[in-house]
Parts: sequence; structure tokens; C-alpha cells
Amino acid sequence: MKTILKQMHQNRYFLLFILLFAYVQSIHTRIGIRRTLDWYIFTPEAAVVTLISACILFFVIDFFIKNWQKSSTFSAAEILKIFSFSLLTYLLVMKIIGFLIAVIFGKVEKNFNQEVVILSTFSDLIGGFIYGSFFLAYRYYKKNTEYQKQLALYDHALSESKINQLKTQLNPHFLFNNLNILDQLIEEDKHKASDFLNEFAEIYRYVLEVSDKKTVFVEEELAFAEKYFNLIQYKYGNAYSLKINHIRSSGKIIPLSLQLLLENAVQHNLGTAVNPVLITVEIDKEIRVSNTRIPKRNSKKTSGRALSNLKEQYTLLTDRQVEIIKSETEFSVVIPIIPA
Repeated sequence: MKTILKQMHQNRYFLLFILLFAYVQSIHTRIGIRRTLDWYIFTPEAAVVTLISACILFFVIDFFIKNWQKSSTFSAAEILKIFSFSLLTYLLVMKIIGFLIAVIFGKVEKNFNQEVVILSTFSDLIGGFIYGSFFLAYRYYKKNTEYQKQLALYDHALSESKINQLKTQLNPHFLFNNLNILDQLIEEDKHKASDFLNEFAEIYRYVLEVSDKKTVFVEEELAFAEKYFNLIQYKYGNAYSLKINHIRSSGKIIPLSLQLLLENAVQHNLGTAVNPVLITVEIDKEIRVSNTRIPKRNSKKTSGRALSNLKEQYTLLTDRQVEIIKSETEFSVVIPIIPA
């Protein structure tokens, strides 16, 4: 009983629609028969009886669907089979109920003569077809809605998993590159290496903090990128310079995006104190990171995994994509700002 009441509560708006439809239908039928307006036309007992009959039909259809539908998807032949047997079963049940009521009130001869049986059967058949169609449409609408929710949850979980995988690829990459710089500094200048290590520890703390975040505020990432560029200068001095044009910064970006692009500029270009590589970060409705191109000679061909990972993460989080622009003198990457 509790299960039935729970189902009625869950589907209360659909049942209310059925009751209102039956009520309007009863008014229309009575007006057509009586050709006059009086209080009886607006009494609701016929609508209540129709609602009870419809609930019996819904139970029958639901029974056949649960027992006969083989998969979550269904064919037209399967629907026709279920609906046909449901209607026949419903007609049989209604006749049994009608007969029992007629026996109780002693009206079997009046209610079960040939003419009345034919008319009542035809009426039940039409009603069953109408309300059965309502139920099937409602049931499969609910099922489709639940399926869409499950699909959305699955896509979200898949995106989360993919993003985490990409991050696990980038973070060791960041650590490995900077440990290489530290190793070189230890051989050249131990005091300088100590300062580098202190700053690196502070920066890597930020890397760990954002490792489980999908996005961070632009301001945070910009501050981190400036600190990271200080690390670059420990190794290369003034061979690389950073210029930031900060017009606006409302919104978020993927963590370590700017660091990755700064590192990319250093990795692929050879700057000197006389001819430095200029890296420009312009922040407006989007973020553009550009650098002058001074390609390294005989440099090893890289896999481009870092940029590919960045593009994949943005693909999973937003419709706006990372744009890469390359010319003879300049290399630019445009990354979208995600609304906060």
C-alpha cells in the first residue's frame, strides 16, 4: 500500500491531468446528451470513476511492460504487442468488475444485455486507447528524461576522469623540468640554487593546491605565472622577458595554463641578453599569450603533448576552443576565459 501511495505522489501531476481531462470530457458528454446546463452536468463523480478505471489500465500496461519489454530500447512491434494485450486485459478486468457490481446491486439483466455490453465495451475500448496513449507517452517521457540525466552524469564523470588523467601527465612534466634547472644551478651557484629551491617549493605548493580543481581565477593564475617566470630567470637571466597587458580578468581558466605557455615559449625559442625572446600576456575577453619566434637550432622535435592536453581540457570544459596562431615572427596561443 505504501508503494502505491508513493507512486501516486510521485506521479501526482500526471494523475491530476488525467482527472481534469476526464472531468472536461464528462462535462462535454453530458452537455451533448442533455442539451442543457444544470448542476448535474458539473458533478465530478464520472471523472473520479474514469480516473480509477484509468489507474487500473495504467497498472495493467505497467505490468506488461515490466514483463515483456526485453531492453531499454523498444520497437514499434513491441509497443503494439504490449498495448494490444493491455487493452484486452483491461476490457476483461472492467467487465469482471462491472459484473460483480451488477450482482451486488441485482442489476445483471439490466447492465449485461447485448446492447449495453456492446456499448460499454466500445466505450471502454475508446477510453482505454486514449488514456493508455497518455500513459505510454508519459512513461516513456519519464524514462527518456532519466536516461538523459544518467547520460549527463556519465559524461560528467568521464570528463572528470579525463581531466584528472591529463593533469597527472602535466604535473610530473612541470616537476621534472624544474628539477633539471635546480640540478644545473647546484653545480653553478649553490646560494642561487638555495633561493631557487625556496621559491620552487612555494610555487609547487600552489601546483598541489590546484591539482584537484578544474578551474582557477585568472588573478590567481596570473600571480602564479609571474612567480614561475622568476624561476625561468634563475637559469636564463634576461634571455627571456615577460610583458603583461592586464585589461580585465573576470572569470576562470584551467590551472597551470599560463605556466605551460611560458614554458612552451622557452622550450622552443633561444633567447639571449642581446636578442631576448619577448613573451606577452594580454588579458581581456580572452587571454592571448604570444612570443617572438627565435627557433632553436638542431632542437629535438617535441611531442606537443602539453599543448594537446591543454586543448583537450578546454574541449571538456567549454564550447570555446584553444586557438593556436603561428607566423614567421610570432607564435600565439589564445585561451578562452570561462565565466565564474
